[in-house]
Amino acid sequence: MSTIQEKRHSLAHLLAQAILNIYPDAKLTIGPSTDNGFYYDVDFGTNKVTDHDLGRIQKEMKKILPTWEGFTALSKTPNEALEFFKDNQYKLELIEEIISRGEEITFYKSGEFIDLCRGGHVAHMNEINTESFKLERVAGAYWRGDEKNTMLTRIYGLAFENKEELEAYLLKIEQAKERDHRKLGKELDLFTFSELVGPGLPLFTPKGTAMRKAIIAKIQELQKAFDYQEVWIPHITKPELYMKSGHWDKFKDQLFHVKGMETEFVMKPMNCPHHTQIFASKARSYKELPVRYTEPGVVYRDEQSGELLGLGRVRSITQDDGHVFCTPEQVKTEIKNIVQIIKEFYELLGLMYEGNYWVSLSFSDPATPEKYLGEKDTWIKAEAALEEIAKEENLPYRIMLGEAAFYGPKIDFMFKDAIGRERQLGTVQLDFNMPARFELEYTDKDGSKKTPVMIHRAIAGSLERFLSIIIEHYAGNFPFWMSPVQVAIIPIGDTHLEVAQSLHSQLKELDIRSSLLSSSDNFGKKVKKAKDEKIPYFIIIGDKDIEAAKVTLESRDEGQLGQKSIEEVIEMFKGLK
Repeated sequence: MSTIQEKRHSLAHLLAQAILNIYPDAKLTIGPSTDNGFYYDVDFGTNKVTDHDLGRIQKEMKKILPTWEGFTALSKTPNEALEFFKDNQYKLELIEEIISRGEEITFYKSGEFIDLCRGGHVAHMNEINTESFKLERVAGAYWRGDEKNTMLTRIYGLAFENKEELEAYLLKIEQAKERDHRKLGKELDLFTFSELVGPGLPLFTPKGTAMRKAIIAKIQELQKAFDYQEVWIPHITKPELYMKSGHWDKFKDQLFHVKGMETEFVMKPMNCPHHTQIFASKARSYKELPVRYTEPGVVYRDEQSGELLGLGRVRSITQDDGHVFCTPEQVKTEIKNIVQIIKEFYELLGLMYEGNYWVSLSFSDPATPEKYLGEKDTWIKAEAALEEIAKEENLPYRIMLGEAAFYGPKIDFMFKDAIGRERQLGTVQLDFNMPARFELEYTDKDGSKKTPVMIHRAIAGSLERFLSIIIEHYAGNFPFWMSPVQVAIIPIGDTHLEVAQSLHSQLKELDIRSSLLSSSDNFGKKVKKAKDEKIPYFIIIGDKDIEAAKVTLESRDEGQLGQKSIEEVIEMFKGLK
């Protein structure tokens, strides 16, 4: 039995043949399998293909499918390959590269269709059920992913083992559309974008800002026990800082450049090199270590416009950043403390439970040592330390080669959201390299100079990306402590407004985010407004409530909670903060 990836790759060939049957002048480029299907990038010339054409192409695929048996490999000489695709500049470019590498050139044939391909197909096409795949959408894609090249048309398809798996995935897509953070962000008035400001630069409304502040405050509250000290750094720096840290060679093409009157600067793409300079600003003794810095700092990266996606991929990024400078002997304790903060934070969010998360030990790939800073022995030591911690903390971990940062290995926490999508959130990164590059030092017990170890940590990561995930996970029904508005106060009529205003003032003094719905709208419209905004609690004040010196409390999640005294309500809210 063939694998699902072999089926998906075979369907990419089938898609290509269907395209040529309908658009004989189209030029095929590449068509790989993906995590949930396949795609093919095509130059359609003057023809414009849109989502409306997918039904016709899919019908053609299903018509061809029974006529194909399997795939036959054909080895070609360079001249034969170049001659076969002499009218397709894209295939010629690929063939020239294969020739330059001295590799064998293989074509695969099924039915009458022949394509340049390395292989990996089904043994027989009858393994593919016609109801197990579906063409999904049309998108633009630059040839070889380079915006300087021709814009091609990419046709995406979905493919699974059977109809039931396909339908389950399509249902998940529909759920995702309803939960889309861009849609909910607008409906709940959390953030906006402006053409005058620029793409990828989100603007947060008062409600969105309240959420951001609540998340940062919760993280600061959880890390308070571990003596993190807040620092602040400027938004620009001389390029030399990143040349010394090693970031320049990796990220110079993603930097925003700022030309001063005398000096050229760049907008900072990360905070860690700046934090090393605070540590280096004075002599340090082993008695001072560990030194722990934290900063919700904004960084800037010049992402390609085609990769921007709501809050999920932006150009201004608020990093929930922290850096620990410690002795080698303190590494294990410090990382365990960070793991504890991550556990507590994601338990609050209802994500940290067995089966809903796993931990990636993101290690270097020994096959590509040139991608990483530092000595091999240093990496071996660092990776062994992280695996030991993962075992001692009973973390469900997997070693992922090639996923390390260029300066050190990582512990990345992977969570499933409410509809089963996997998301990478909290991270701990061990760095023996950057302190050495910046010549950081401390005086040890014996009077000798030693280089500290640097630990990078983020609990939420990029706050914008975190918000995109959390908005979709909760579908806007946020927990009380995070909700931009926690309580709606709804006076039934004007005669109840004075009591409502007094309660509103009391809640504000306690830093409970309340909204007084005092408009001229009727009672039903006010209740609907509170529900549409997904506010966790509604306090209703009417004649009977005033007579009883109480209020009527309703919960978004639990329904009617009945009459309660104002003191009871306040104590309940204080407990939920």
